[in-house]
Amino acid sequence: MRERGNGLGGGFVGYGIYPEMKDYYALHIMYDREDYRQPVERYLERALLLIRSERIPTRPTPGVGLAPVFWRYFGTIPPNEPRPAGESDDDYMVRVVMRINLEFEGAYVVSSGKNMGVFKGVGYPEDIGRFFRLEEYSAYLWIAHARFPTNSPAWWGGAHPFSLLQWSVVHNGELSSYGINKRYVEQFGYRCTLLTDTEVFVYLLDLFLRRQKLPWEIIPIILAPPFWDQIYRTDSAQRRALLTAIRQVYGAGLANGPFSIIIGHPRGFIGLTDRIKLRPLIAARHGEMAYLASEESAIRAICPSPDEIWEPLAGTPVDERLFEEVVL
Repeated sequence: MRERGNGLGGGFVGYGIYPEMKDYYALHIMYDREDYRQPVERYLERALLLIRSERIPTRPTPGVGLAPVFWRYFGTIPPNEPRPAGESDDDYMVRVVMRINLEFEGAYVVSSGKNMGVFKGVGYPEDIGRFFRLEEYSAYLWIAHARFPTNSPAWWGGAHPFSLLQWSVVHNGELSSYGINKRYVEQFGYRCTLLTDTEVFVYLLDLFLRRQKLPWEIIPIILAPPFWDQIYRTDSAQRRALLTAIRQVYGAGLANGPFSIIIGHPRGFIGLTDRIKLRPLIAARHGEMAYLASEESAIRAICPSPDEIWEPLAGTPVDERLFEEVVL
């Protein structure tokens, strides 16, 4: 798949990589310079109960140029920390992430969930994988991305995946609705600071799924809803009323433009394309394994003979979950 990128962005997210620290938030933070680290760490020592902090292991890698400094921090919320009434631990952690990204020069939170982490940068994905020594990690779910930036800058923080808490997103395409999506999530305290449209997907997911507790089945309808003429032709009056209400209430969450995305979370992943499938998405299964990719060749490179392989319909999600008996 090397020819599908141009060496200006590659990244991975792994779920289940920190089983010995699975009860703690794992913050991966990128620093433009070593001296930018100390102010952030002073803040983290006040804001969190830190259990461990360490440099993320890397190695010199051909194809990866001058790299930022990467550290990871494991911690929890101090039990007696003053907080607004009703604020959850996840709400508190989102505030921590937004403050670091917005207020601390040269510091960016790459991921902040439990028992997961994002590794990304400027380079081809295979080079980024070698740089971060990913062969030393084991995960039950991996998502990878090769970037070919077009309308946004190529920099380490702009590579995919994007992540907040347990959510992660990789994205192929562009959001013509980015402006309205950005203004919408910023009404709820999120801040888009990473210079690319994909970031807003993560905040929409956190808003809808965690904060507003909407069911998973509603999310594809918000992001890629039927066109109005399709809604008007819906036979079921109840279904027509539901689709109308979703479009009216969550219109600012509609992801307009050509896109395909893969959403990662602790229980699995979801794939979704725009309403007329201007970007590709292929799904496959083999035994107990599930796969999603932008091209069939990518799946067959690691699973030559899947039991089934198909092209999901436009705007129709592929939702793959772990078996319930799996202990995370």
